[in-house]
Amino acid sequence: MNDIIAYFSTIPSSHRSLILMGGITFFWLIENTFPLFQLQYRKWQHAGINFFLTFTTIVVNFVLAFILIKTANWTTENDFGLLQWLPVLPLWLYTIIGLLLLDLIGAYLAHYVQHRFKILWRFHLVHHTDTWIDTTSANRHHPGESIIRFVFTTVGVLIVGSPMWMVFLYQTLSVVSTQFTHANIALPQKLDVFLSYFIVSPNMHKVHHHYVLPYTDSNYGNIFSVWDRLFGTFTSLPKDKIIYGVDTHMAVEENNNLKNLLKIPFQKARSIKNS
Repeated sequence: MNDIIAYFSTIPSSHRSLILMGGITFFWLIENTFPLFQLQYRKWQHAGINFFLTFTTIVVNFVLAFILIKTANWTTENDFGLLQWLPVLPLWLYTIIGLLLLDLIGAYLAHYVQHRFKILWRFHLVHHTDTWIDTTSANRHHPGESIIRFVFTTVGVLIVGSPMWMVFLYQTLSVVSTQFTHANIALPQKLDVFLSYFIVSPNMHKVHHHYVLPYTDSNYGNIFSVWDRLFGTFTSLPKDKIIYGVDTHMAVEENNNLKNLLKIPFQKARSIKNS
């Protein structure tokens, strides 16, 4: 455990980039071999759009990283936050609690709120417009949403009082988890169901990408599935019933055009989505 802490305390940016690109490459190869759906699309053109939006996410987080670092350092230096107020615990338990809390505030809550407030939904909508979900869809976020998510992450770090090594560990797990859950891979049904009791499984998250309510407003989890089950937002749907996208933007010229995707938050709202 101490080795893990030491590594993530000083993890180089190059290693974080390798994890991001390595994960995409790994799941890309698997989904080509064991696809969940035979998607009829121009994979490289689709990936190009998603890679651009992934790049903007990286830029936003890189530019604002100093805020996150200062916040994490301040909490530990001033003994502020939930983790700082806990009694002395075994390091492994301390880490699990911290990761769960970061996942709750920085991911689950952020995701839930974006579905509930129309002004935030406008930005998150870009992620849901993807009608060909694969591993490149994981970070298909409008730059505006990247800023929103960063705010929630920072608030999460402040409330939880997590040290920076834990933040880096969480972000690394989050990158791999989202690539896994978005990947167009076919897991044995029993295995997927088993995993969904502990972590967000691919089929569990695919339900969230079904194009109509109430499924769009369910399964908000990022890494851990406990929050959806605890707060009653977990639901399931047979994979053969899943249709990707969002009912307000099913036209290809809207959901597969980068220029339009960047404009979506500023366009007139559609009435079908009643969030």
